[in-house]
Amino acid sequence: MSKRRDWNRAYRQDAAPWDTGLPSQELIKLLNSGSVASCRTLDMGCGTGINAIYLAQKGFDVTAVDISDVAIKKAAAKAKKVGVKVRFMQAELPDSHILSGEIFEFIFDRGCFHSIAQEKRPDFADMLARLTKKGSMYLLLCGNAREPREDGPPTLTEQEIREAFSRLFDFIWVRDFRFHTTDAAPGPLGHSCLLKRK
Repeated sequence: MSKRRDWNRAYRQDAAPWDTGLPSQELIKLLNSGSVASCRTLDMGCGTGINAIYLAQKGFDVTAVDISDVAIKKAAAKAKKVGVKVRFMQAELPDSHILSGEIFEFIFDRGCFHSIAQEKRPDFADMLARLTKKGSMYLLLCGNAREPREDGPPTLTEQEIREAFSRLFDFIWVRDFRFHTTDAAPGPLGHSCLLKRK
């Protein structure tokens, strides 16, 4: 419960540097490439809903989940204001029961997996196995261990990412990018990973 309180505090105090008000450049690039078209989509760790709303505006059928009920309330208000439909849910991932029986063709993860404790990574992968089908795409954005920063996100090595997901997914790409933040300085280094369900 304390973890949820910490996230709620960050969103309540507007102390979330990742909450830039702009959709992820990596997500925009992916959609512009044509590699993913409008489909049933899950946004994990959706925060205040910027990426979920962007996807809905592009014709995606979006379900969005976050641990913070404060963020979810803000996200729902934003979606209502711009007139798009997104199903927002508060939940702590991984959750073996969430969205039981539902399948998503695209999953977007800007910073959810890298916040998961190492011992829960297999549970996270099992959750993805349940929520996807052959051919489902997963865009994972996470902190990059080649540049750890005290003020940055949790970091992972490429090997850790491959160990977590190789049994379920083929890797289309793993490349470096920089997270955008509300700070003026360059954002933290990240891994941008596009995976396709086997």
